[in-house]
Amino acid sequence: MAFCNKIGNLLRQSASQTSQAPSSMLNYLRHMSSSKLFIGGLSYGVDDQSLRDAFSTYGDVTEARVITDRDTGRSRGFGFVSYTSEDAATSALAMDGQDLNGRPVRVSYANDRPSAPRGGGGGGYNEFSNRGGGGGGW
Repeated sequence: MAFCNKIGNLLRQSASQTSQAPSSMLNYLRHMSSSKLFIGGLSYGVDDQSLRDAFSTYGDVTEARVITDRDTGRSRGFGFVSYTSEDAATSALAMDGQDLNGRPVRVSYANDRPSAPRGGGGGGYNEFSNRGGGGGGW
């Protein structure tokens, strides 16, 4: 609810300042999600708890999660750390390039995942589907 109120206030404010509206709103929205970090290059030995332990020195961690393969349960080599404050996340960027369990990690702000479904699918007709062993013909 607070988020909606802030957006509403921002829209009202930007309506009175039409020349700055798009950029200020975009910057505000980017700033809202800056307490979540992407951590890449993780060793397969890093789990949720060890990730939390490594990054808790920079502030209060609300979530630390290593992404695992759905079928094997093995780490995919990256994860996410969320902080209670943006300042803590900003200071944790200092871990970029630092060694964690024998590997240098990449640390950056996490990008929001698109809401549309990704890839997959197939099916449907296209102009090539009835040529040379493709999908069903006529």
